Amino acid sequence: MIPVTKPFLPPKEDFDQLVAGIWQRNWLTNEGPLSSKLELELKKILGQEHLLFVTNGTIALQLAIRALGLTGEVITTPFSYVATTSSLVWEGCEPVFADIDPLTLNIDPSAIEALITPRTSGILATHVFGNSCDVEAIQEIADRHGLKVIYDGAHAFGVNYKGESIFSYGDISTCSFHATKLFHTIEGGAVMTKDPELLRKMSLFRSFGHTSATSFEGVGINGKNSEFHAAMGLANLNHIPQIIARRKKLSKLYDKWLQGFDCKLPRKQEGATYNYAYYPILLSSEKELKGIIDALNRSDVYPRRYFYPSLSQLDYVNNWPTPRADDAASRILCLPLYHELSEEEVELICRLILREKRYKVGSKKLNLKMPA
Repeated sequence: MIPVTKPFLPPKEDFDQLVAGIWQRNWLTNEGPLSSKLELELKKILGQEHLLFVTNGTIALQLAIRALGLTGEVITTPFSYVATTSSLVWEGCEPVFADIDPLTLNIDPSAIEALITPRTSGILATHVFGNSCDVEAIQEIADRHGLKVIYDGAHAFGVNYKGESIFSYGDISTCSFHATKLFHTIEGGAVMTKDPELLRKMSLFRSFGHTSATSFEGVGINGKNSEFHAAMGLANLNHIPQIIARRKKLSKLYDKWLQGFDCKLPRKQEGATYNYAYYPILLSSEKELKGIIDALNRSDVYPRRYFYPSLSQLDYVNNWPTPRADDAASRILCLPLYHELSEEEVELICRLILREKRYKVGSKKLNLKMPA
């Protein structure tokens, strides 16, 4: 079976060595030494002054929303994972959906301004598939209207824009370290900000509001993460360059095989690096997409309709007209991409797609014999 993704696992002895220290210390959670070390290492790697390691990427979004005091309407993207929207609703905000740029699949800055009302308190945008948003245009709009900006950077680990980490933009940026991400701590996430006061607030929120063992400042939750999760993160960190390099190599192989095929890839943001977190393609129609999924599934290959459906169609939000996001959601398909995926498997996947389309390169039919 070829799934859409598999977690990267470091050499077991590296993880075991870190876990042995946990056994010796008997310190399992509550901001232990490995969690603190991981925060320090991540700050160095990601070029951040302030970063907190938290339970997951969803809690990261909720901490950010709460720390910024967002209320009323928050303008967001309909093309993202459901947590982007559900976090707003969970925190008592009303998502207002701005349509996407049909080329990058990120929120379209030109669609944001018309949606701003006296009830608007912020903008929550996603760097879709690790592709940077137009952060400068979004910030200009936010500055003109006195709005806060959160970036959901769940996919954006290691991405830079104009030589600076993408997490340096906005009031707060978040990241997911879920097992499906190119850097993971099994479960986990982070919040990042340049503002030390926002960091202080989120640090309190993360730990029930504790200011000491017997005193509290405001209402908090449990957003901490464990030493075991931190150990996995520390064991994985040294492998990030090779993980990205491998994903890039496999992505270029997909590019080669699918060159000329009637599908499109999202356009990359100019001035930004890309981390090859996913390999998304836009098919010509939903009918074609379903035919390709069926053909791949018959050979035990399991891509994913990611993101589908459009979030503006959820039954717990006001349904905003977002025709470009709806169209993209109906035609988007993420092909398998992970560290252990072989080049032969990429070739197999592409041959299955091309065979389903009975596609020709020029006047010469492809040799559709499957790799052994």
